Formats: sequence, C-alpha cells, structure tokens
Amino acid sequence: MKINIILPYKEKFDKLKSSAVSNTIKNNLKHSKFKKHISIYGQDVEDPMSSENFIGIKPPLLPFFSKNMHIAKIMCRKILKEKNTINIIEIHNRPYLIDYIYKTIRSGRISIFFHNNPLEMRGSKSIEERKNILDKVSFVFCVSKFIKSKFLNGISSNKNKVIVLYNGVDRNLKYLPKKYKEILYVGRLVHDKGVQLYVKAVKKLYKKFPDYKFFLIGSSHLGDDQRQSNFAKKIIEEYKDIGNRAVYYGFTSNYKVQKFMKRASLIAVPSIWDEPFGLVVAEAMSNGIAVITSNVGGIPEVIGKNGVVIDDIDETKLFKSMLDVLSDTSEMQKLQKLSWKNFSHSNIKSSNMLDMYRNKIVISFSY
Repeated sequence: MKINIILPYKEKFDKLKSSAVSNTIKNNLKHSKFKKHISIYGQDVEDPMSSENFIGIKPPLLPFFSKNMHIAKIMCRKILKEKNTINIIEIHNRPYLIDYIYKTIRSGRISIFFHNNPLEMRGSKSIEERKNILDKVSFVFCVSKFIKSKFLNGISSNKNKVIVLYNGVDRNLKYLPKKYKEILYVGRLVHDKGVQLYVKAVKKLYKKFPDYKFFLIGSSHLGDDQRQSNFAKKIIEEYKDIGNRAVYYGFTSNYKVQKFMKRASLIAVPSIWDEPFGLVVAEAMSNGIAVITSNVGGIPEVIGKNGVVIDDIDETKLFKSMLDVLSDTSEMQKLQKLSWKNFSHSNIKSSNMLDMYRNKIVISFSY
C-alpha cells in the first residue's frame, strides 16, 4: 500500500523554510504508523524535513503551466508505474486537483484537507463543486469546526464524510519552562494578521515596561525575507524606530521559533481575519505562554477559556489587554499555567486520529 500526499506548490517542505501546512504534515508523519508507506510530493527543496518520505518536484518547463497540476501529474505517473494494490491520495488545499486525480487513478481513494476557507478556493467555492468533492472523496478533513461549517454551507448529504482534524504540534517540554520578560508576535507581516495592532501597542507599552523585550518575528512572504511587501517594509521600519528593546527577526525556522516561545512570557496573536485554526496559539500553549488573541475564525476552538480573547479587536483593546496582563504578575502566571495545563492539540493525538481514518480507507479496499 502507499499513501501519497500532495502539497500546494508554494509550500516548502524544508527544515528552515517550512510554514503551517508543511509543519502540520511533518508533525503527523512523525507519529504515523504508516510512515514507511508515505510519499510526500511538493516543490523541490534543499533540505527536506523527511528526506526518506519526500519527493521534490522541479517546476514545469512551460512557465504558464499550473505548478500544482504539474505535481499532480508526476505523482499520478509514479502511482500508475508502481502498481500498488492500495493507493490513498491526500490533497492539501488544492480541491481543483480532485477531478484529474479521480479520473487518472481509478482504483485510488482520495481525501482532501482544508487548511483555509473552502469558499475562497478554486474547486470548492460553489455548492455544486463541494457536492462533487463529496461524491469523489473518502473524507474531507477540516482544521476546525469553523472551516467545517464553511464547507457544509448549503450541503445536506454526505455530511458524515466531513471531519474536523485539528492541527497537531510538538510539545518537547516536560515542565512549564522558566519565563523571561519577553513578549512575542510570530506570524506573517500582513494586515490580516493584525501585526500593525501589535506594533502600535508596543509603542505605548515600551516606556512603561523598561525591563521587557518585545519581539517581532516574521516576513510578508512565506520562507522569504528578500521579498518584503511595502506594507511589511513600513511595519518593520516603524517597529525598529521604537527602540533597541523592540527586536525584529525576519522569517525564522520553526525550530528557532520554539526557542523563543520557550522563554516568552506573553504572546499577542491579534488576527483581524477569520483564522482557519490558529497554529501559533496552539504552539504558544504547548510552551506555556500567556496568550492574548482575537475572537475570530477557529482561534476560540484552540484557546478556549485559557487566554485573553478579544471581541472586535483593535489597537486600543489590544494595548489595554496587554497592559493589564503585564501590570499584574499573578494574572500573567495564571494565564501561563492555564495555557500549559490545557494544551490539547498534540501531534500525537492528531496523527493517531488521521491514522484511524486512513485505516478505514484501507479496509474499504476489501469491499
């Protein structure tokens, strides 16, 4: 048997340049009982996170040809050549590939993973497109109840195929680590992530808390510090002008981010768009950080009542919430303990659940 995972081309399954989807797949792979049977197809990278499982694909010779379809065609050719009796195909965030793969690998079983809003993706925007998906796949995996509700909008049949599979993250620590006077923002430097709210809040907090360091970690483009948007350039310049305790790091590997999170006392996740899941929140909780975030998308499902969740977040509300927590040591410690104690989105749990559904698909081949 073989499980064939197809990444979006823009994803980099690389140790230093990986982002959310790649990290999720890496985390699930780590604990999967099917690991020896998994091949991951994606953009060719220098240092893949699991070289024994990864198949890097060079871009197509014709620049106008779809890079994602290019990966799908190479994967299908390899599947047909290998002639495995059981083939499971797992597509991440590219629903328009389903029809081609379904027609080409007639004996395969397809699952689709939605890490973002399906109503905004080519191949799943309309009710008819989503009905077509449900007719052709074994399961539709959604990273939150919020994303599941979007997929099922207008759908009345085959609902049992739609599963909430939360992203899983590593917890490498046995005990709540020692915390330092460090505040974090980790994420893309884009308007929807609310980074501008964080920068404005830090400006007001900087002189009030002279013994704290404030970190800004991220870039406007995934895995790339060289192509900063005009918005990001402005944000970085504004942030650096605050003072030498306002420290900027560009795109940083997940390994290094975990080091920052281990030390940090407080993190701000001030998204103003509907985050599908809130991976940064889950990672923060795994490190016992006090979390201040916004009540949007799937974030409330991750944080629950274990942090400060702001309705209709804006600059003033974020500043006030950060000020309240930073001014009250007991509140800060309470939030850190809640975050640590109630972390529930482990990669082991996520991987085991995914393997359970994979097992159901394997059994279906005998019918």
